Amino acid sequence: MKAPREVVRRLFGIMACFATMACGPSGEGGTGVPPPAADLLRIDVDASTPTHAISPAIYGVSFGTEETLRDLNIPLSRSGGNSASLYNWRIDARNAGSDFFFESLPVTADIFDQFHNGFVDIARRGGAAAMITIPAIGWAAKLGPGRTKLAAFSIAKYGPQQDADTAYFPDAGNGVKPDGSFLRGNDPNDAALSVDISAETGARVQDIVQRWGRADSGGVVYYVVDNEPSLWHLTHRAVHPVGAHAAEVAQKVVAVANAIHGADPSARVVAPEEWGWLGYFDSGFDQQAKSENQPADELDRTKQTGGVDYLPYLLAQWRAAGHPVDVVSVHFYPQGGEYPRTDGGPRDVQLRRNESTRLLWDTGYKARSWIDTEVALIPRLRGWVDTYYAAGTPIAITEYNWGGDDSMNGATAQADIWGIFGREGLDLANRWTAPGKGSPVYEAMRLIRNYDGQDGAFGDLSLAVDGPDPDRLAAFAARRSTDKAVTLLLVNKSLDDPAPVDVRLSGLVSAGARNVTVYRLVQGQRSQNSITLSNGTLRDELPVQSIALYVIVDSGN
Repeated sequence: MKAPREVVRRLFGIMACFATMACGPSGEGGTGVPPPAADLLRIDVDASTPTHAISPAIYGVSFGTEETLRDLNIPLSRSGGNSASLYNWRIDARNAGSDFFFESLPVTADIFDQFHNGFVDIARRGGAAAMITIPAIGWAAKLGPGRTKLAAFSIAKYGPQQDADTAYFPDAGNGVKPDGSFLRGNDPNDAALSVDISAETGARVQDIVQRWGRADSGGVVYYVVDNEPSLWHLTHRAVHPVGAHAAEVAQKVVAVANAIHGADPSARVVAPEEWGWLGYFDSGFDQQAKSENQPADELDRTKQTGGVDYLPYLLAQWRAAGHPVDVVSVHFYPQGGEYPRTDGGPRDVQLRRNESTRLLWDTGYKARSWIDTEVALIPRLRGWVDTYYAAGTPIAITEYNWGGDDSMNGATAQADIWGIFGREGLDLANRWTAPGKGSPVYEAMRLIRNYDGQDGAFGDLSLAVDGPDPDRLAAFAARRSTDKAVTLLLVNKSLDDPAPVDVRLSGLVSAGARNVTVYRLVQGQRSQNSITLSNGTLRDELPVQSIALYVIVDSGN
């Protein structure tokens, strides 16, 4: 479920008009000639009354470097992933789990391995708030003499295994026997030690508060409770071979949350961080039991949750415990082949990526994957929280990725996702991870969050938009509360056709003709030009697979 580390690289911008030969007399990136009215895609924007405020926290990433956070104007950086579950803050060590041969390792200076004060420092220097993951599994990584690494599934101790870390640590096996079955009965103390999660959490948060202050005084605001607990029996089976029961997770989250609030009452606790679709409905125990064809009367659904789905059960338990969770969070990845590939993929994958962003919001869209049903993640999560926990509690997607980082198809998907998050009222989100510098997805994010190099960004007050088929052309609009400008984000997802648009803006304060500044991303290259808005109408044409952000000055409101 995790992305490979991107190669950081820089592509200096070449004017998109010269790359596409689409320059008109008014500037780069568009045709410069309004298309015939009969071919126009009609978009209506009501600029008079914002529908809601857009939370800046939806523009988060995971493990952003200082440079990336500043360049993309990212407000929130998350430290998470499988290695965070067994992170030992006292000795600065982690266990990679199934990601890398279940090895316990000393933390290095690599950004992907920062989990404590070093990570907070990087985020703050990048102008972002840090989101720290706090373990709840009950085990912590340990190291050998001289801070040497340890193997949870030693080949010398447990015998031959299907794979091993032959390049760096040949004794570290993958915990899978030659016949393909999991190695059972290992000693969890080989590479980890049992810990009291309440005591460790309280001490760790106190250490962070001592260094940075309380959340309400400029310190760390968000603490995430562990990572994908219903997968512990896979990702961390060296210490938790049996799937986590629903009641176990409910109780551990309460214990960790109470310890966090005890050390910093102003901090915000984020949970349950479940991995995806199956993790919303079944506990880890039930997921494991079903994969092994265990009888239904042995499941948590029968014995613990009373037939209630797993996530609603957790919410109800936390409500009874006094609402210890401040933000309800999940992870989500499309399951149709869009991720983890970094190229656009074949045509069918690109078309699926274009439409699968509907999984985030469309109650009538059925997933074209093994999920095979309607997801509507944001309204579904909002409904669960309002029904089973406390109405209005913030909701979050703290890990997601639609893939295609090195393609315009991935760039248009990411722009669409950020637009959807704002329009649908999501409270917080973190992309896994920050994209490679200069990649099309990186440039798309920069276009939306820092188009002018001075933190010029899409607005923070959402406006109502009525547009065409969102699988072809996605349209979003917002006002900026700072200068009252109207910002319009258009995303042409089409693999084949340009998008001629006819935008009608009603409710503008200042009438009459004016120039509109347009920031574009075409073939991975950004450019800027001006077009004319006349009597509230704007006409333009977006090249194939391109993004345009229009900034319309509208003072006086």
